[in-house]
Amino acid sequence: MSDTSPATNTEAFKTDNPIYGYLDSLPKEYRISDFHMRSGSDLAIRTNGEIKVLEGYPVTHDLLDDIFRAELSEEDYEKFCETKDIDFAITVRGARFRANGYHTLRGWALIMRTIVTEVPNIDQLGLPAAVHNILKEKKGMVLVTGATGSGKSTSLASLINKINRERNEHIITIEDPVEFVHSEINSIISQREVGRDTESFASALKGALREDPDIILLGEMRDYETISLALTAAETGHLVFGTLHTSGAAETINRIIDAFPADEQPQARSMVASSLQLVMTQQLLKRKGGGRIGAFEVMVCVPAVRNLIREDKIPQIATVMQTGAQFGMITMDKYVDELEKQNLIIVEEED
Repeated sequence: MSDTSPATNTEAFKTDNPIYGYLDSLPKEYRISDFHMRSGSDLAIRTNGEIKVLEGYPVTHDLLDDIFRAELSEEDYEKFCETKDIDFAITVRGARFRANGYHTLRGWALIMRTIVTEVPNIDQLGLPAAVHNILKEKKGMVLVTGATGSGKSTSLASLINKINRERNEHIITIEDPVEFVHSEINSIISQREVGRDTESFASALKGALREDPDIILLGEMRDYETISLALTAAETGHLVFGTLHTSGAAETINRIIDAFPADEQPQARSMVASSLQLVMTQQLLKRKGGGRIGAFEVMVCVPAVRNLIREDKIPQIATVMQTGAQFGMITMDKYVDELEKQNLIIVEEED
């Protein structure tokens, strides 16, 4: 472990540690979503969805330790040394990164995800029409789901941006960390970061209900208390946006209901059936010619879907989606098939 004390001049320190130089220069050469730094190994990056190791960019335990000491408070650094895991954010010459530090057999490691700070325009993302239409709603729950790195935060930011441009509302976002910083246009926006501005998603959401919101964005719905409060908010006249790490509408609904104790699940099904407006699941596929392109599945809560949720017949929702094109519904398989027909994506061959 390095004996270096926490840096007193972080900006000056960043010119001395070569890892900061990697962060500052490499984005100009590659489309990088993630940096992988592991003690005793060369720097690795994720570009266009694939890992690439860069020879000649060495990473050592001491270099990483110096970064942790510079970026973390003394209290957080000591906690990190004890727990071996920590989440935080790093800014290098205006570029922001979401960071996770952890310990391995070879020493410290650091993963940094590039945060795209320009608020995206929904029209540039190619989101399905049903998603545009749902933004006219005044209450209910809209969920964006998918694996880590599938662009959920980007899609949610574009939805908030559209509302901000078209409606006069009070929008509260609760995120970990805040990625896109919104400028107020027609709405007023209160953005809160977990760990800095609030203790947890649940505590911030509980407070939000007393802060006269019209729209609430939850960066993550991971526990019973947060999910329960989000459903209550959606039922009581607020439009709530949230994310889950699920791969489809049925799994999303089951995940929400399963978060409740067994004796509360019938009531949870009723709450979901009455408040859920739309579930969009997304993934990023390799685009022909380079880059990636979004593929989407959309479930709209029409009466038939609400009845299936109430009656605990979740698996049958897939059938409604397959025949619900007139409502803007589409399955992931159908969407991917359409991208293939348009010759837009590289199809991975199965072994």
